[in-house]
Amino acid sequence: MAEGGGPPEPKVQKSQVSSDLKKELKKGDTWYLVDAKWFKQWKKYVGYDSWDMYGMGDQATFPGPIDNAALYKDPQTPDSLHLKEHLIDELDYMLLPTEAWDKLVSWYGMVNGQQPIARKVVEHGMFVKHCKVEVYLMELKLCQNDNLENCVSQQFSKADTIDYIEKEMRKLFAIGEDKETRVWNKYMSNTYEHLNKPENTVQDAGLYQGQILVIEQQNEDGTWPRGNVTNKSSSSSSARNMEMGTYSAPATRSSYSSTYDYSSERGRGQVQPGLCGLSNLGNTCFMNSALQCLSNVPVLTRYFLENHYQEELNSDNPLGMKGEIAKTYAELIKQIWSGKYSYTIPRNFKTAVGRFAPQFSGYQQQDSHELLAFLLDGLHEDLNRIRKKPYVELRDADGRPDDEVADEAWKSHRLRNDSIIVDTFHGLFKSTLVCPECSKISITFDPFCYLSLPLPIKKERFIEVVLIRMDPAAKPMQYKLSVPKMGTVQDLCEALSRLTKISPDKMVVTDVYNHRFHKVFAPDEGLSHILDRDDIYVYEVPVNTCDDPDTLILPVYMRERKVRQNPSYNYNNVSTVLFGTPLLVPIPRKNTTYEDLYRIMLQKMSRYIQEPDSGDEWYGEEIKNCVKDGVIGDDDMKNDNIDGEAESEEDSSQGNDSHMNDNSMSDDEVNCDNRPHRMFSFHLVNSYGSAEIEHIRDDDRPIKFTNRSYLALDWDPKAKEKYYDEKQAEELDVDETVNATPMRKRQVISLKDCIQLFLVKEKLGADDPWYCPSCKKHQQATKKFDLWSLPKILVIHLKRFSYNRYWRDKLDTMVEFPTRDLDMSEFIINDGHGYATYDLIGVSNHYGGMGGGHYTAYGKSREDTQWYYFDDSSVSPASEDQCVSKAAYVLFYELKGSRCERSEKQTAQANRKSAAATQSSANCTEDNGTASSGEDDSMEIN
Repeated sequence: MAEGGGPPEPKVQKSQVSSDLKKELKKGDTWYLVDAKWFKQWKKYVGYDSWDMYGMGDQATFPGPIDNAALYKDPQTPDSLHLKEHLIDELDYMLLPTEAWDKLVSWYGMVNGQQPIARKVVEHGMFVKHCKVEVYLMELKLCQNDNLENCVSQQFSKADTIDYIEKEMRKLFAIGEDKETRVWNKYMSNTYEHLNKPENTVQDAGLYQGQILVIEQQNEDGTWPRGNVTNKSSSSSSARNMEMGTYSAPATRSSYSSTYDYSSERGRGQVQPGLCGLSNLGNTCFMNSALQCLSNVPVLTRYFLENHYQEELNSDNPLGMKGEIAKTYAELIKQIWSGKYSYTIPRNFKTAVGRFAPQFSGYQQQDSHELLAFLLDGLHEDLNRIRKKPYVELRDADGRPDDEVADEAWKSHRLRNDSIIVDTFHGLFKSTLVCPECSKISITFDPFCYLSLPLPIKKERFIEVVLIRMDPAAKPMQYKLSVPKMGTVQDLCEALSRLTKISPDKMVVTDVYNHRFHKVFAPDEGLSHILDRDDIYVYEVPVNTCDDPDTLILPVYMRERKVRQNPSYNYNNVSTVLFGTPLLVPIPRKNTTYEDLYRIMLQKMSRYIQEPDSGDEWYGEEIKNCVKDGVIGDDDMKNDNIDGEAESEEDSSQGNDSHMNDNSMSDDEVNCDNRPHRMFSFHLVNSYGSAEIEHIRDDDRPIKFTNRSYLALDWDPKAKEKYYDEKQAEELDVDETVNATPMRKRQVISLKDCIQLFLVKEKLGADDPWYCPSCKKHQQATKKFDLWSLPKILVIHLKRFSYNRYWRDKLDTMVEFPTRDLDMSEFIINDGHGYATYDLIGVSNHYGGMGGGHYTAYGKSREDTQWYYFDDSSVSPASEDQCVSKAAYVLFYELKGSRCERSEKQTAQANRKSAAATQSSANCTEDNGTASSGEDDSMEIN
């Protein structure tokens, strides 16, 4: 440790913490959340990144106490259990292992009143395990069996056991130790599941956010209000399900079924085959939507209903799911098309998917398209007729005709991939890459399983900013600016300039956070770094460069000084609290004295402060007599510490205590001479305003500032109370753009517009270059897709979601698409392709925004060729026109004509012959992988 018990040297801090951060996640360990902005400031201070070493050890970058105020749902009551929604790892917070957290707390402390945000590491996945820090706990609704309406919400970890939850429920409802209890899962469909394995965790039991748990007390006569759950000795599927103790609650509460049968997870009653809803297991509407669309693909459903899949199960495929995905999907399809149930609970399918795809193992909202991509790939590998995949080396075109190269690529693909999924869903792209330096042309043909189409709309966003003008009399003005979504800060300045006539180069754009400058943006910085929740302040300045020889733009913070006497130790405890809006104040670079600076600041704040009259002794007698009474002495305070108490939440979020040295208070306040008593004194501080670097003496010598100086105005509490008008300081005018409803022309986008945009030549990004075999280096080549061959079932994914680490967005633009006779022939470059007209058979819909919303589906029944609307367990008739809406997300088209009208038996026979032929030709090679991009490469998830 450094002398005096403070933090170690920055290099030592960096070394120790960076070593701790290498720790891997381990189930059961505790990790801590720390505000990303604070952690970023600490990294600057210790020179954590090699490109950011210039500020290492500089007090201007000292981070001060750990401040997690931005993470709590309610900063006024910082409860570690309740965090803001949709926080993003590494953007809003950083995760630190216990060792690193303990070190940082011992060095810097925490803002008073805040609780550490500790979270456990839990395992996700049921077959493929991976560890993850459980940032958000699961909220369960708890109630008693005799009072189902009175639910109490309580948060639990996914690692908590049913036994622990039952004990918590007994405490909550004051159930005596002599009472026997049982805990039940209550589903929305009024179905109950007995949680009879106390050692199971929340994750093992499949509980989800908002799940209702019911605790039941045994009757005095030994019976149970919900009846006894009996287990019959049987190997049947009904007995296996009966062991879960699940049943559907009858209409009356006076009688309950004492046993469980297989049909209890389904709504009973004869219905038309295929019109079977899927119960929502907790944020599983995305899965239900994708399943209902696939269920209405006739060729695939016939394949499973007629048990052709059993002949082609490939349980030994190392790329497959041991046949489990195919078997559980087949079981579900048979339930949906049995005609016996109005709804069913897809629990077995959900469990199987979670085993092999951990991202779907929990109960968070997911993407129906991503689930569909996984399912099609899983079914393909589980049903791949190729038992031993040969090594296939793909060749570049090298000037050969497209027909020859495409035929070679498709045959190579089929040598390794031959299944009902390939037969039905796979088509072929032509991909052309051109090197910008040597003009090398690379042509390959790659398979695809679906088309992901961009939407051709002008992408704009609105950013609200507050403009601070140079004129001290002008109130701050709030504006709402329309800027390019992928634009730069310069675009923002130009948009503001059009409204204010201020030159864009005379603007400084900042992010103000907790009364301090968190970030000053460069003009060429991307707007994607600005989040909707950021407080963006734009300052008008007189110069357009920080290196102006005559004028310095000085960042200024407001701080209130609080002095508390400590008679036990004969010194004052002094804390400073940030308040108000920070300023950017232009000052002369040379010959600025204390008095000059004081007058500049008074003039800058003249709109909301009043200067004391010459005879107004606002400061009172205590300051006059402070030295005489021994309240402040030369050796009272030597070290900077963090205040242990705070008078308000604002204090607690900004509190900074100083055991101050002999110069820490201005000379005019501690000397009884003839100098004026000033309302505030000056200190040079770090960029967070939380640590003092130097006290500025009130004398006639010029003050030296640098481009990296930050100034704090430390207000006397009495002066602030009497002469600083907080209400006036915080007032701002609102421009009409803020409340104006954006007048957007309704863009008419057709599906063909999206296809054409997909086929446009584009330049690869700097982070996604192509290795040119001729230049022997990576190049930002131009890339173009063309359609060579299309499948029987054409799946089209509309790319409505766009996101990166800084922002997320959804496009709700209406895309018009035909329900009949979609002619794709104009987009196919293969002259010998033949018929390519499609009819719509299914739509996966998404309503709402990013990070949530709801999925439903439309499907065209093969039984009566009518359209139906699938909303979880509910199924209702729909019109064909209803399918076309701005919620449409994934479209399913079926090829018209004889290619799709062959019976499944004929298809299977042809496939078996093809498989036998390709397998015999492949026996001479070993399964050593492939040089092809293959199916996996073509199935990008966007």
